[in-house]
This record gives sequence, structure tokens and C-alpha cells, in this order.
Amino acid sequence: MTHTVCFLPGDGIGPEVTSAARQVIEATGVDIEWVNLPAGAAALEFCGNVLPERTIASIAGHGIALKGPVTTPIGRGYESVNVRLRTRLNLYAAIRPVCTLPGIKTRYDNMDLLIIRENTEGLCSCTENEIVTDVIQSLKVATATASTLIAHFAFDQAVQQGRKKVTVLHKADIMKKSHGLFLRCARKAYAAYADRLGYEELIIDHGCAQLVKDPSQFDVLLLENFYGDIISNLVAGFVGGLGVVPGANIGKNVAIFEPVHGSALDIARKGIANPLACILSGAMMLDHLDENAAATKIRNACHQVLVEANPENLTRDIGGTGGTEQFTQAIIRAMT
Repeated sequence: MTHTVCFLPGDGIGPEVTSAARQVIEATGVDIEWVNLPAGAAALEFCGNVLPERTIASIAGHGIALKGPVTTPIGRGYESVNVRLRTRLNLYAAIRPVCTLPGIKTRYDNMDLLIIRENTEGLCSCTENEIVTDVIQSLKVATATASTLIAHFAFDQAVQQGRKKVTVLHKADIMKKSHGLFLRCARKAYAAYADRLGYEELIIDHGCAQLVKDPSQFDVLLLENFYGDIISNLVAGFVGGLGVVPGANIGKNVAIFEPVHGSALDIARKGIANPLACILSGAMMLDHLDENAAATKIRNACHQVLVEANPENLTRDIGGTGGTEQFTQAIIRAMT
């Protein structure tokens, strides 16, 4: 079977890590027809728009994409491409599996967390305006529809993956209406899963303290958009950083798979970027396409290369002396 997948290389190190992931995916033997599409700063330069309408239309039509990181200006400039994709395509769920990897020494051992984040509402939806000069209003929107949808998604994922417990992290002690709504929707949705899953709620301040103290007490974390963004990146640091953690943004009819790190302009085109997060995102994509054997093959090969710990095959951020191409080829060899 041939799969058609949209391919967005992105900015900075994006073309390097997405090329690596594409090589690894193709080496599994899965037949994929790639549709190359512009997005980000490169698209602005050549198309006059950071997110051309044809890119959105193509992803919506094909239903799946592998995407590299894109540059988002800090405190100025154009709106986040990631936010626009999520809102335009209603990619309501962000998934971040955060697992300890062999050969990468970290503070915690045997971590296996699944972070589920609502992806379209709240402060991260970038609804802001300037009321008068130097007075800015950021609007936080929460709806029962989106809150219920993400709650059911989290519980479904937990059941499908054989998880034991879902923990909702919230700030309903202060944001009583918006986070209160989020909790009410989660509780109502949980009623259909109570015989299969444990459930708890923690104020996020206390939840962060407990995460740092002992992350093994958690299994699946469910959060609204803004806090979900922060916590998913924080927890990635427990297992080696954003360079080793995959990610996906899921909607009813569309899914985009991407590494969660930035475009790292300072090391772009130097051949030293770690492609692991993008390669593992590609494995998640293959699972989504029901190419589970190929996805498992990629993960096993990644683990093998990490366990062997040959410095020449590993990038510098994980203790090696090699670069993007050396790591990529080592994974491809490990699959044969």
C-alpha cells in the first residue's frame, strides 16, 4: 500500500532532521509518496506567507504530515505557524510520550509518561490585543466542547496503551471558571472509563513538586493548552531534553507529527543536529498509518544505536562525536 504524506521541512535544523527521518522511514520499506510543502520563515521568503493556503489545503486533503520545527519570532513578528496549523486544522490534541532511553543518562530511571494537552484554546491560542498604548490584553477562552473532547481523547489513549491512571493538572483554585470547567468536563468524561482507569486531580503547583520528586508516580497527564505546553517541555528535560522526545498533533481527520524542539538557528547547516526526536516522531506517524511493524523496527534500531554508544555514531548533545548523518546511517544499518 502506498501512503501519501505531506512533508514540511521547516526552518533552521528542520530540513536536516526531517531529511534524516525520511531516510529512516524509507529504509523500513514502507511505500510513501511525499508531498513537499512550504511553511515557516523559508515560506515567507519565497511565498510571501509563513503558512500558504496551499499548504493548509494539502494537509487537510491528505490528512497526515511530517513536519520540522519552524522559527517563531520572540515578542514581535508573525503569528506562530504551529498555532495557526492547530487552529485551522482543529488539531485539538497534542501527544508527547516521554520515556527514558537506553544509553542516555538522566536524573530519573524507567520514566514512561504520556502527556496529553488540549491544543486549540487558552492563552496559547494567541488571542491578544492592545487596548491602549502599552496595555495588552490576552484572552483565555475555554469551552465545554474542547474540554470534553480532549478528556475523552486522553482516556481513550490511556486505555488503548494499557495505562493505569490519568492525572489532571489544573489551576482551578485561582481560575475557577475556566479550569473549573476543564475539571467538570474531565470528571464527566471519566465516568465512562472508571472501571478501567484510575483518576486524580492535582493543582499544578503541587503536581510540579511531585513530578520533580518522583515522576514514576504518574502515568498519563491531562492538561489545558498553556500549562500543557510548559509541563511537556519540562518533563522532556527529565529524559535528556527536547532533542530526544517525539510529538504529534491530532485532530478528527488530520494528524501532524513533529519533534517538539525549536529550529536551533545557531547550529543549522552544520550537520550536528540530533535527528532522534524527528525520527521517533516518524515512528509515531507509521503507527498512525497502521505500519506498526515498521514503527517498532525504527524504535528498536534507535535503542540499539543508543545502547552500543559508539561515540562516532552519536551527536554531541547525547555524548558522541558524530553528526546528523552518522547517527542516521547507524540507525538505518541497525534495521538491516
